[in-house]
Amino acid sequence: MRSPAINGTGLVVTGLVATLAALLFPLWSYEDRSGTGLDRLNAETVSTDFGPLSALDRDFITKVRLAGLWELPAGQQAEARGTTKAVRTAGEHLVEGHAFLDARVREVATRLSLELPSQPNPQQRRWLAELSRARGETYNQKFANILRRAHGKVFSVVAEVRANTRNSLVRTLADDANTTVLDHITVLEDTGLVDFEGIAREAATAGPPPLTHSPAPPGPTTSPDPAAPVTPSATYTLPPAASRPKPEGSGPQRPYPERPNARPQAERYPPVTPRPHSE
Repeated sequence: MRSPAINGTGLVVTGLVATLAALLFPLWSYEDRSGTGLDRLNAETVSTDFGPLSALDRDFITKVRLAGLWELPAGQQAEARGTTKAVRTAGEHLVEGHAFLDARVREVATRLSLELPSQPNPQQRRWLAELSRARGETYNQKFANILRRAHGKVFSVVAEVRANTRNSLVRTLADDANTTVLDHITVLEDTGLVDFEGIAREAATAGPPPLTHSPAPPGPTTSPDPAAPVTPSATYTLPPAASRPKPEGSGPQRPYPERPNARPQAERYPPVTPRPHSE
């Protein structure tokens, strides 16, 4: 007959082994289980000649197109309606930058067989309507803050896509978007009208962004039609986007205008004198 002490020890050992197995099994099998992040990534990714194209990649391409459909006409409006040179300069940067990005995103979409939207989404149309109703200093304030908030949100998406995409076309588009969005953020802040406190409070209280489900490429398509967006007024129409950006070496492109109060290039990046190496 076995002693109770031995039976009790066996039960304890058995319980510990079972607990350890329960803890380790999810780690061993996590990547193979349905519903994990890796499983969803594989399910929502399609193959292309330029590398895998994920749902995030497709959502990013759509967002670049949407940004141009409302920010370009908003920039045109600011060029004409802004009451300060800084606001008008910011508007010119928006026009220049999004004309270039719209050409780039249309080229990328064509090569990846993706459809693109042809008008701003409802929220963007509400922003355009709000700007159209404003005048004078109120217009300057609304323009600087609405556009600065929008660019700040896009900036984080660009960074995520650039860091994680496996598609070479999306990677180069993210490079172009990063340069353009950062330039726009800078000139909007140069107006001196951006409410940084309000932006920080909004970011602290915002919930997680909603999940999006971008469709897979439908098949070969022709180049997307020129945009036909809802504009702030009949005076500020969106010009047709170019079919592709100007190739390198085909002639000079119009540079962005110098920002007001900008330091000379040599002053922005002073030379660094190497410190002597101590033995």
